[in-house]
Amino acid sequence: MEKAILLAVAASFCTATASIAQRQGARKVQTAGGFDIGLLVRLARRPIWLLGIASMILGFGFQLTALHFGPLALVQPIMAVELLLVFGYMAVAGRRRVRIKRRDWLAAAAMSAGVAGFLALASPSGGRAHAPGPAWTVSGLVTLGIVVVAVATSVRPGRRAQVSSSRRAAVLGAATGITWGFVAAVIKELSSHLGSGLGGVFTTWSPYLLVLAGAAAMLLASHALAAGPLAASQPGFTILDPLVAIVLGVFLFGEHIRTGPWEMAGEAASLALVVAGAVALSHSCFILGEVGDPSCLPAGAKVQGQGRRLPQLVLDYQAVGASAGQAAGSEPGPAAREPGAAP
Repeated sequence: MEKAILLAVAASFCTATASIAQRQGARKVQTAGGFDIGLLVRLARRPIWLLGIASMILGFGFQLTALHFGPLALVQPIMAVELLLVFGYMAVAGRRRVRIKRRDWLAAAAMSAGVAGFLALASPSGGRAHAPGPAWTVSGLVTLGIVVVAVATSVRPGRRAQVSSSRRAAVLGAATGITWGFVAAVIKELSSHLGSGLGGVFTTWSPYLLVLAGAAAMLLASHALAAGPLAASQPGFTILDPLVAIVLGVFLFGEHIRTGPWEMAGEAASLALVVAGAVALSHSCFILGEVGDPSCLPAGAKVQGQGRRLPQLVLDYQAVGASAGQAAGSEPGPAAREPGAAP
């Protein structure tokens, strides 16, 4: 069990690095108003985005091994600390450009306490190595149905049916988190074949489903990042992934978590802390780029005209949310416009 925890933490470091690199790579990359399959081709021309993909692959290796040694309901909630690691990286790399707020530290502490509290109270354990076929069919169809509905909701076929960039990013972010939870379940299935060698792995269906589901999750994540503000998509990434994985761990693999009334109450409270912390961190100065709040800028920041000079780190992240509107021929949203600029 200790191996699974350490490997899950290592996987979180890799996915946090991948998240930073991919978000930087997604800035200023234009996308059409609808679902743009060519987006990945344009992103692949940016070296930093490719670095993020390499880090993501390394994280996958750690996650696969972690799931070989531990249950899905244990490993995947630990993976949620990716957001904490992203926040920590931004706090170190951007400490001279953006001020750390007390609420950010409180949110990080709440999220950490929530993850630790849930794992301590639920004590995930047991479970079978392989899930039955009918259960996989139900899980796959439900996940596919949610993704189809999300994509249909997020497309903008015409001016009369436009969807706001924040809502589009939130919907796609939620669909991405759900898909990642399903991908984690497929990885768990794949991990059970590691002892059979490469021949035993590739004669099963799990690696092929993993490629399809992983590609779909990557495409959804790329569109969510390019659709609107990061604060809109990040909660879906961070919260729904472990929640779906916990449900699938119990439903597919028969994993055991404590279900006594006091344990359930504590688990619900712990998950509420995780949700509250993740949402608050998603709106932090580091991740959102809260240029409308003067307290986000360090003391003595220069003011030009009616607005302030924006930190480059903030501009980079706002460019992600602005790209969808610019590509569709519309004006950038208020959050992506220079302060003081004419609307």
